[in-house]
Amino acid sequence: MNQFDVSPAVRYAGVDDKAIDLFEGQYVVPNGISYNSYVILDEKIAVMDTVDARAAQEWLANVEAILGDRAPDYLVVHHMEPDHSGSIAALAEKYPQMRLVGSEKTAAFLRQFFGEAVASAAVTVKEGETLPLGAHELSFYMAPMIHWPEVMVSYERSERLLFSADAFGTFGALSADTPWLDEARRYYCNIVGKYGAQVQALLKKAAALDIAALCPLHGPVLRGDLGYYLEKYDLWSRYVPETKGVLVAYASPHGHTAAAARHMAALLESRGETVAVADLARCDLAGAVADAFRFDRLVLACATYDGGMFPPMERFLTHLKSKGLRGRRVGLIENGTWAPAAAKLMRAVLESMKDMAVCEPSVSLRSAEQPADAEAMERLTTAICE
Repeated sequence: MNQFDVSPAVRYAGVDDKAIDLFEGQYVVPNGISYNSYVILDEKIAVMDTVDARAAQEWLANVEAILGDRAPDYLVVHHMEPDHSGSIAALAEKYPQMRLVGSEKTAAFLRQFFGEAVASAAVTVKEGETLPLGAHELSFYMAPMIHWPEVMVSYERSERLLFSADAFGTFGALSADTPWLDEARRYYCNIVGKYGAQVQALLKKAAALDIAALCPLHGPVLRGDLGYYLEKYDLWSRYVPETKGVLVAYASPHGHTAAAARHMAALLESRGETVAVADLARCDLAGAVADAFRFDRLVLACATYDGGMFPPMERFLTHLKSKGLRGRRVGLIENGTWAPAAAKLMRAVLESMKDMAVCEPSVSLRSAEQPADAEAMERLTTAICE
């Protein structure tokens, strides 16, 4: 066994990718990512998912070392996104008698990605159906739109394991030993955040199972107090803030809007508020999105640029809307040397989102914050703190 094995019969075959710079081509992963795959050894053998094609050779070597002179009977495909399905064809070529177990949509996606030669080995399972392996048995539960439509999870009864697909995953290679919460939040909000209702449906199914460990497709196997992890997913998927506090996020081309944002942060801190500040032109955008989920309030400070929002703010709001953030109170600060319009435009986006309340009054600056703006800044501070 290696240190990441789940048990003597459930072996870890996954791979750390510490060379990747952007996950999904957009998310910074300074500690890399793990592509998790497991092998259940019993009378029949099930390989649980594959890995990104960029890690195929290392993964195949891991699987072969676990199997020895045996061959897998099944490949269980929980999720068809390429970071998990990228090595299916390579495994199918090596073990042509192996059957590919997945949902109905998985069978269609296998055909789209790999053609008929691979898809012809598919075995479709439905909600609640089982796959006996010997002493181990898998039960399947559909989890559509977490975060693709074909996704399912599987529960192994004898060891009480939930193979949870992308649910409960994190950024970070396993060898990096990254603390779970911050990277799990950043992963959830940006990868799964839009699909809160679907996550709630999966949590209801999980509540009916006696689970000893969660085995996700990214990040560590979770054991011990599973209530902690389930509670976080319940909060995030209901868009309930974790923490009372304020994210002050600003987009500033020349520094004057940044100065006003930092002043607002100081005013809030002087009132005892917990505050995080994000420079949207320079920060990790995924981290800023995660902080917007984490806190119960936001202040958005933005310069007017070409008659619109300065692009880093526009990009941030686009992400918040697409990930389904809702139920927050938001203060607005705009800046413009002539014809300031950012507050109106930010307000329009917020009003198109669900249950977002804009605090009054907003603050409108002309070029730079002046002593005459002090009253408006104080009034906005009071409105945010109420």
